[in-house]
Amino acid sequence: MTPTTATSHAPRLDLGEELPAAYAAIVRLDQAASGQIDAALKALVELRVSQINGCAFCLDMHARALRELGESQQRLDMLAAWREVSLFDERERAALEFAESVTRLEPGGVPDDVWDAAAAAFPGQQMAGLLAAVIVINAWNRVAVPSRMAVPEIA
Repeated sequence: MTPTTATSHAPRLDLGEELPAAYAAIVRLDQAASGQIDAALKALVELRVSQINGCAFCLDMHARALRELGESQQRLDMLAAWREVSLFDERERAALEFAESVTRLEPGGVPDDVWDAAAAAFPGQQMAGLLAAVIVINAWNRVAVPSRMAVPEIA
């Protein structure tokens, strides 16, 4: 069986219109996840998870948000290879490793060393906020990719 590719990028479904309660629940989860970790770090995690999931809508949105927050283009360009460069600090590395592990969920779940590194960098509610942020961006990706949410064109 060969993978299929999209022949059209026309949007398929607007979850907010068709099932507004479900859409609103994801919005509430997103709001609950906000504020526990730095907004720039949250957006960096959201961008990395969106890279993994291939979500064009979220890639566009979070890259623009990061640029507005003052993020350098070099760090945005290198995010997919964050392990290979020294542009990311230890806290960011712990968050990115954790986000990747939660997103990919290998058999056995998140390895203890990955969890422990993230928990050390994000004590208490910060760890809960990081986990919630990863959960919600995965949820948004799973709304946007199958429904083909349109990336807005910027003039």
